[in-house]
Amino acid sequence: MHLRVLHRTTFTYAGKAHDSFNEVRLRPCRDATQSCRDFKLRLTPGATPRDYDDFYGNTVHYFEVVDNHTKLSIEAVSLVDTVPNADRPPVPRASPEELRSSVDREMLAEFYSASHYVPLEVELWREAQDALAEGRSDVWSDVRRLGGHIYRRFAYRPKTTGVNTLASDVLKLRMGVCQDFAHVHLGLCRSLGIPARYVSGYFFNTTRRPREIEASHAWIEAYVPGYGWAAFDPTHDRPADDRYVKVAVGRDYADIRPVNGTYRGAPTRSLKVEVTVRETSAVEA
Repeated sequence: MHLRVLHRTTFTYAGKAHDSFNEVRLRPCRDATQSCRDFKLRLTPGATPRDYDDFYGNTVHYFEVVDNHTKLSIEAVSLVDTVPNADRPPVPRASPEELRSSVDREMLAEFYSASHYVPLEVELWREAQDALAEGRSDVWSDVRRLGGHIYRRFAYRPKTTGVNTLASDVLKLRMGVCQDFAHVHLGLCRSLGIPARYVSGYFFNTTRRPREIEASHAWIEAYVPGYGWAAFDPTHDRPADDRYVKVAVGRDYADIRPVNGTYRGAPTRSLKVEVTVRETSAVEA
């Protein structure tokens, strides 16, 4: 699919702000499932962004606004081509034993260990045991069953959790949004020794009403021997397909915050985030 993504973040301050320094992870990545054909970052007030690749290979743009300002707008426009579902190879069957003996396992330690949003508490392990009560299968089947368990047992409830909610808290509430479900899915996988990482990005909703504001999305990728990272979305209970646009990966949300920064001056009065994803032609620029 050919997709155009607009992601606009607007900070409005209760007075003058200055010495603002920001990092953003908004450029879609390039991998076997997609390529970013074009990317533009528009900043108001004007600033010159620079970029680098972080530890996980994500593109990070950083910039500063020294002078006084009462509003900061960060607008990213991306053109992304996703690989058709029919052209994607199937995920092979690999047993838990193959995963444990994989030569890559040592390099993946941070993805089956605890992280900021995913403390590996015993409750997550117990939940994973309940989800796989019929016994373990191959790695990818287990990942899908764990994601399906979250889809069936947890309610999608916006505004019941916050940006700082941990996977262990979501487990008690049994409700939340895509970020929360991704964190719980990571915890269930990791508690069973399956390396898994957080993915931030966008989902093209084909049932979206005209001019309806969309939001960023989150899902996970689990490591399968003989294949690599395989993506699954627990919020929708399905593997990520050609409607998904991947932006960044990390241990959890703390590693991939889309916009992160500091400034001096008046407090923030409002924060508005607008995201739209639409299908476009292959020649649009």
